[in-house]
Formats: sequence, C-alpha cells, structure tokens
Amino acid sequence: MKKHVFIIGSRGLPAKYGGFETFVEELVKHQNNKNIKYHVACQSENSDMALPGEHFEYLGADCFVIKLPKIGSARVIAYDILAINAALKYCKKEEIKAPIFYILGNTAGGFIGHYANKIHKLGGKLFVNPDGLEWRRSKWSKPIQKYLKFSEKMMTRKADLIISDNQGIEDYLKSEYGDVTSKVLAYGTETIVSQPSEADDKWLDDHQITKGHYFLMVGRFVPENNFELLIKSFMASTTTSDLVIVTNYEDNPFYESLRASTSFEQDKRVKFVGTVYDKNLLLKIRENAQAYLHGHEVGGTNPSLLEAMWSSRQNLVLDVTFNRNVVLDSAVLFDRDNLTEKINLSETVSEDLQKRSQEIILSSYTWPIIVQQYEDLFLNYEN
Repeated sequence: MKKHVFIIGSRGLPAKYGGFETFVEELVKHQNNKNIKYHVACQSENSDMALPGEHFEYLGADCFVIKLPKIGSARVIAYDILAINAALKYCKKEEIKAPIFYILGNTAGGFIGHYANKIHKLGGKLFVNPDGLEWRRSKWSKPIQKYLKFSEKMMTRKADLIISDNQGIEDYLKSEYGDVTSKVLAYGTETIVSQPSEADDKWLDDHQITKGHYFLMVGRFVPENNFELLIKSFMASTTTSDLVIVTNYEDNPFYESLRASTSFEQDKRVKFVGTVYDKNLLLKIRENAQAYLHGHEVGGTNPSLLEAMWSSRQNLVLDVTFNRNVVLDSAVLFDRDNLTEKINLSETVSEDLQKRSQEIILSSYTWPIIVQQYEDLFLNYEN
C-alpha cells in the first residue's frame, strides 16, 4: 500500500527559489522508493503548470495549485491553511488512509490544533519542519514576531513529529518547550563542479574580479546575516583582495542603512554584484574565491554554507551552534571580535580544510543521503 505524503509550505514545483522549494524538488527528483506518493501544494502565482484548484504531475509528484489571497503578510498563513484544507478534501475524495502531512515552516501554527485533529481522524500524522528561528528575523514587525513565536510553540505541541534540519534547532526546541518529539534531518547540497564558460569568465572581467583574490559573501540581504559585521571587519583588514557580495541589494532600504553604518563605498575592495541566478556561474564564483565568509546566525543547516563547504577553498564561519554543528573541524570559526584577524591570516590556512569539508558533505549532506533518510522516515514512522 502506498504511503501518501502531502507537502505544504513551499512555493511549489518546479522550484524557482532556494530553501524549501529546492528541498522539495530534490526530494521528488531523487525518489527511490515507489511506495511513496508525494502531493505538493503550489502557489498559483508561482505555477504556470495548472490553474488554481487543478492538479498536474511533476517528476512523479502530484502537484495541486492553491490561489493566494491578497491580504499582505497574512497570505502565507492563509496559503498553508488553504493547502491543508485542499489536501484533506482530496484524501476524503480518494479515500486515502493514514496520510502524512509534512508542513514546512511554522506560519500556520496558531491554527494548527483544529487541522491536527482532522488529520488524526484520517489516521494520519502531522510532521512539521520549523525552518530555524523565523520569529527572530528582523524583517517581521513586533506583532508578527510575537505571532510566529506563539505559532512555533503550538506546532511543537500539536505535531506528531518535529523535523529539525540541525541539532541546534532540536536542542533549542527542547530547552524552550520541554519534551518535544523531534528528529534531525538535514538539508542537502549538490556535489558538482562548474563547467568551462567564456560568458562566466567575462562576468568576472566585467566586475574586475581576479580569480583567487577575493573573499565571497552569498546570502539573503537581511541584517541577521551580519552584513555590517562582515563588511566592517573586512574593511579593517590589510588584505589586498576584494570582498565580492552576491545578494539582492537593489532597491533594498537596508543597502542605504549599511552604506551609512559602514561607509563601504570608500573602500574600492568592497563590491556588491547583485544576485547571480546562473547556477554554473555562481558555482564558478565560489570555486574561484580565496575564501567564503558566512555570517548567518538565524536558522539551521544553511544551504549556502553547504554549497561553500563543497566548492570553496576556505570557509570563515560565524561561531554559533547551527554553523558549528555543520562544519565541525573543516572551517575557520570567528566571533564578533576577531574576524579581521582571521581575514589577515587567511593566506596561511591549510588547503586540507577543503578536503575535510568535502568529506563531511559526502558523508552526511548529499541529496541522495538526505532523501533516503526521509523515505525511511515516511515508510517506517511509528508513534
């Protein structure tokens, strides 16, 4: 008998973004066990494969399209609730027994008790991936942060299983809420190398970037990724290398705030280059960097860090629990006071660090490994 797994909370398939969307795509792309049938909720504004209320097939997964209401920040909550309702209706129509509802993110947690009861009446189970500490993100207003913290609490109480993508997330939830039923299943990454491309080389030339002579930052342009700390620390260093920043800074108020607090425009080494959507080009940028700087501190196993561990020669990583659990002994850890020193000393760091980081990726973080762990869970979970 097939195990039906409903995945709710990503924008949907095909993946057009990183994070949860990439996870869902890799999950269905690397599926080995055909006794699992995936059903994936898709936002109407991100799907041109079918109309709202319709279904389409993608990589063997049944995708169902949900129309998003235009109600501001609350739309993400409404999306999850509408998707849960659509999935429950589908289960009844198709007489699906004992489904698994896997919800990505905590946004619907304030209303989850009602839906958890409905899922349980079908003999089903509710799994939740909390996606780091979303309520700490500065982009949210204080009332929304308060709601997200409450939502996190309710999810831990009502879910049959919390899936944490980092041991640090699980430790936090248990310390905050007591006896939480949780399992650690990490995010994954690809293990590929860039392909030769004249266009990619031209991009480096156009931005006056020299191979092997730049530090690299990649990530969402938000304060909790510590752009100010990393830029100020770099500007205080004596390195002759550049700092290349790949991020969506255009038309972002944070850019002007950062300019005011760091005066980075006075240092010609600091180069904002915008977002890079070409996967091969981004891979080449990582491979050619002198070192990657990772300042993320809100979240679990960060995809950008995994990509850097595979592709970059050195990784200088903010010393917080989430990052430490991933890099182990394969990176140079820094705190808020010593990054400048670490940058100055980066030329002396052993090349063996990249070999060690790739060993960690191959043993724990490839997509086939992660997908196998999920399939084992979906097929064998008992509570």
